[in-house]
Amino acid sequence: MGAVTSSMAAKFAFFPPNPPSYGVEVAEETGKLRLTGVENVKENVEVLKLKTKRGNQVVAAYIKNAKASLTLLYSHGNAADLGQMFELFSELSLHLRVNLIGYDYSGYGRSSGKPSEQNTYHDIEAVYRCLEEQYGVKEQDVILYGQSVGSGPTLELASRLPNLRAVVLHSAIASGIRVMYPVKRTYWFDIYKNIDKISLVKCPVLVVHGTSDDVVNWSHGKQLFDLCKEKYEPLWIKGGNHCDLELYPQYIKHLKKFVSAVEKSPHLPSGTVPQTEKARSSTDVRESSRPSIDQREKSRTSADQREMPKLSTESKDIARASVDKRERTRKSVDGCEKPSNATEQQIQPEKGRKSIDRFGGMIRSVGLCNIDCFKPTATAK
Repeated sequence: MGAVTSSMAAKFAFFPPNPPSYGVEVAEETGKLRLTGVENVKENVEVLKLKTKRGNQVVAAYIKNAKASLTLLYSHGNAADLGQMFELFSELSLHLRVNLIGYDYSGYGRSSGKPSEQNTYHDIEAVYRCLEEQYGVKEQDVILYGQSVGSGPTLELASRLPNLRAVVLHSAIASGIRVMYPVKRTYWFDIYKNIDKISLVKCPVLVVHGTSDDVVNWSHGKQLFDLCKEKYEPLWIKGGNHCDLELYPQYIKHLKKFVSAVEKSPHLPSGTVPQTEKARSSTDVRESSRPSIDQREKSRTSADQREMPKLSTESKDIARASVDKRERTRKSVDGCEKPSNATEQQIQPEKGRKSIDRFGGMIRSVGLCNIDCFKPTATAK
């Protein structure tokens, strides 16, 4: 059954960029690995090749932040690779003040092997093991971040680590089959059965999803949030699509708030962190305060209050063009009902485009999803 499932997944779930957007070479002066074809790679970046239990070599990039106490392990979405994601990774490490490690799945970028559901599980395990063994990172200091397809390996690992600090689910899927068909049960041949694993996660979970996501319907994020054991106030971005959430100002604002909250909160055993069962409306509804772990911080640090660097006019035009292009993409086959106004972000998409001015150079992060990434190819049977 596992072979059938992996074969099915490979047919409609994996679209690694071809050719890869970057290269890996050994630097003559240091003897260490480095990325080629990627701009602004600083000295605080280490490039790694990690061997998985299946024998594949996974390429990863570890970004060190001297002010960090937490480490974020980022599993990226479909139709992207490490080179395309590197700029976003650098910005997140800087603005969230975390160490960050990102990686390419088997068959993506310069990682060896072929993409499959099971391989992604072994890939993230190898990266997590590297954090423990090479960098001395403790489980309770790790935040797992899964975007789109990356929510699969993220929740697989999170379900087996009881002492994680936190999890972020960004445009996550409930399961592979549910993206294409609104089924009510889980079938044995389904892939990335996140909906069955989310209740096993024992740490705070932040769910981020766009209300206009035409690849993975907003209902996926809502279902996962409803099933969380340790709820954190979700972020439903009105007008947000599948690959542009980083362009909205509330994205980085809410993410910083979450990271700050879990950083200040001592790690507690499962069941002792206050749940936010009522925290189901978006952050801009301005409702009265609710019992959520994010309310433990009553004021933000000065770093949170600083306005982020602005891009040049040329960069803003590129970002806006990328968003406009996505707006013309066709709709997902998932026709589930959109959320009500009470749970939507009260912000127009035009404002979302301008938010790139507040979040450094993340232009590449907004064009990394194949709109057909969950739909069967013509050869699929």
